[in-house]
Amino acid sequence: MRYITAGESHGPELTAIIEGLPAGMPLSAEDINHELARRQAGYGRGGRMLIETDQVRITSGVRHGKTLGSPVTMVVENKDWKNWTKVMSIEEVEEKQKKLRRVARPRPGHADLVGGMKYHHDDLRNVLERSSARETTMRVAIGAVAKKILSELDIEVAGHVTMLGGIKATIPEGITVSEVKAISEASDVRVVDPTVESEIRQLIDQTKRNGDTIGGVVEVLVGGVPAGLGSYVQWDKKLDAKIAQAVVSINAFKGAEFGVGFEAGVLPGSKVMDEILWNEEDGYTRRSNNLGGFEGGMTNGEPIVVRGVMKPIPTLYKPLQSVDIDTKQPYKASVERSDSTAVPAASVVAESVVATVVANEILEKFSSDSFEELVQAVKEYREYLKNY
Repeated sequence: MRYITAGESHGPELTAIIEGLPAGMPLSAEDINHELARRQAGYGRGGRMLIETDQVRITSGVRHGKTLGSPVTMVVENKDWKNWTKVMSIEEVEEKQKKLRRVARPRPGHADLVGGMKYHHDDLRNVLERSSARETTMRVAIGAVAKKILSELDIEVAGHVTMLGGIKATIPEGITVSEVKAISEASDVRVVDPTVESEIRQLIDQTKRNGDTIGGVVEVLVGGVPAGLGSYVQWDKKLDAKIAQAVVSINAFKGAEFGVGFEAGVLPGSKVMDEILWNEEDGYTRRSNNLGGFEGGMTNGEPIVVRGVMKPIPTLYKPLQSVDIDTKQPYKASVERSDSTAVPAASVVAESVVATVVANEILEKFSSDSFEELVQAVKEYREYLKNY
């Protein structure tokens, strides 16, 4: 499975094309719109979410509710486009119109300046329109398709916020993927610890009043994954490495870890390695899941547990020091409409990119020209694992 996304934040629409899906898989716009609505929710979102109500149109690759095996094209309209038709005109415009909403004062921490340098743009709007987190709309749409594949194979994906602005959520011991999904979904800050919800909301409100932004940490769990996805034989076949790349590719994400993560650097081996067990009903299992479901770059049958850290959004309403690219004089950075935090929404994006990587790995490993063929292949493989 491969995909590409296109579109600018204030352009007419966002587009994604997915190739390599099995034929005969149930898929509807409602499956995707549910995930898009989840991305737009969450405490701390800004004014853009009041304008956009993202709804997908599937324009190819699906007929009568099932995939055809040909490329699937999805389109989401930008409703704010009507306010930007001159600024973002595709056709040539007069010189004075080119200066409308021109950006010459790059925001620290954003792609503005370096993107302008790289692509020789004298209007940094050409950079920020594509580097905007609005692009994650289509990665969530693609993730919704991936989740559909996984759910039909009894693989469940859940995401939640483990820390926001320094406030940590306590995660109950032994909590299941299903429980994480249900509890976090009921929380507007997407935590599984109700005791910190009010404190987090207050911090978000205060941050907004200060004209500032805050980041945090999100965690994604994938349950029901069979052992043996990925490989140890080459660096680029390690599935945890592929997932780490996907997580860090999300706008504003700066790192990823699995299981106990960086704590593995201070714990003794006896507290990190997951002891191997076996029983007739389940086959091989682990006593713990400190390694986050991976050994040697391969899934070991335990739930995948991956966390990503999101930096504060670079756009501040009390902008930082910058330099005007025309005059080279010091100025305050440009201000674009933004959220005070997008960490709760980012947990949905993280779910999507992780689900996409896992689904792709499954399609690579198993025969998948048709969905019926894929389901049967995964079923037989699970039986093999139990009897190994």
